[in-house]
Amino acid sequence: MNETILVVDDEESICQSLKAILSDEGYQVLVAGSGEEAVKIVEEEMPQLVLLDIWLPGMDGLETLKAIKKINPKVLVIIMSGHGTIETAVKATKLGAFDFIEKPLSLDKIIILVNNAISLSRLQEENVLLKQKVSHQYELTGSSPAITELKEMISIVAPTNAWILIMGENGTGKELVARSIHHLSLRSHKDIVEVNCAAIPEELIESELFGHEKGAFTGATEKKRGKFDLAHEGTIFLDEVADMSLKAQAKILRILQEKKFERVGGNKLIDMDVRVLAATNKELEEEMRAGRFRQDLYYRLHVIPLSVPPLRERKEDIKPLAERFLLDFTIKEGLEPKTLTDDALAMLMKHDWPGNVRELKNIIERLIILTPSNEITEKDIPSLNIKEENETAFGSQTVISDSLRDAKMDFERQFILKKLEENEGNISKTAEAIGLERSNLHKKLKSLKVAVKDEP
Repeated sequence: MNETILVVDDEESICQSLKAILSDEGYQVLVAGSGEEAVKIVEEEMPQLVLLDIWLPGMDGLETLKAIKKINPKVLVIIMSGHGTIETAVKATKLGAFDFIEKPLSLDKIIILVNNAISLSRLQEENVLLKQKVSHQYELTGSSPAITELKEMISIVAPTNAWILIMGENGTGKELVARSIHHLSLRSHKDIVEVNCAAIPEELIESELFGHEKGAFTGATEKKRGKFDLAHEGTIFLDEVADMSLKAQAKILRILQEKKFERVGGNKLIDMDVRVLAATNKELEEEMRAGRFRQDLYYRLHVIPLSVPPLRERKEDIKPLAERFLLDFTIKEGLEPKTLTDDALAMLMKHDWPGNVRELKNIIERLIILTPSNEITEKDIPSLNIKEENETAFGSQTVISDSLRDAKMDFERQFILKKLEENEGNISKTAEAIGLERSNLHKKLKSLKVAVKDEP
């Protein structure tokens, strides 16, 4: 233990007795014979706990308590009194005293009370550190114009109850934006509940979203609360909202409109109070035109749109992002700190980062693990397939995918890029080589976001 306790009493024998027993418990103990002396010690030493006699010459105990709390509101104060009254105890409690103990003092009770107070003080400190850590987790890293504008928009919309649609490519940090909005919102004291819309089978969508009663269907052995139920008075985050079937979209729309739902197998209407955040990596206007996304759901969700920029459009943020990932991962794994040399950073700046921030994070973690030195240089990077941007439109890309669908798109993109390269960028020849109509290849290239020069 290294906590400091201040004992304040005008009777020297009490000060010395308490100092002896609390020192034996492992605490550092200071003593003061007056309120004025106690205030000075609190200013200089910042003790975690004060044992304060109520009857003191000059500045009495209640005045001393006020002064101590003014200096440090977090310090815990236990009032000691030989003439304890309920009125005095109430006054002390209102002024912020932790507890009240009567004289003559029971040493056993003192030790228990002090240990409880110190335990609470430790918990308070841990809570502050945890809040700082959590707050750091929700921060968007970078100072590029694009990310600065996004941060400003988040600070404006977060304190409202407005529904928000977050758009951006895979790996740009849409989930982080959603959690940042919730963290800064008036609902932050409640949960943010994430729904991965792409991962829920259509036949289970109602059970997942609305919950079910016991015996509602085979296997429903107990009552289950759904995602909307769990998010009550908090935030629900509908991730990859465009990947739901039309049938699932209709069910989501119904609950968003009515703000009520029934559990599967139940007949009781449950009121819903949630803020809705949704995210997608698709162009929803295109999805609507293709008949894959409901127009009414789009307008229901599209209250405030936020666009998360891809990493290639904010390359000045690569350095602070890389340094943050270096620090976070080494702390998390208990490793020695590592740094990136200027030539290594320059190499990272040349890459196009098709996997965006997620790809950069994965690469940094791999560099930390596989680089034996505490300094990561340019030589360490090529072995990890970080390649310079191609000057043509058909470059090789690092594939980092979290789902089968994304992996398939990555494969198609690279396959078509390779065939285009083999046919010197000729669309007609490439279409013939891979067995597609020329117009269909154009559509495929557009859906994969592959830029090519128009043929003369």
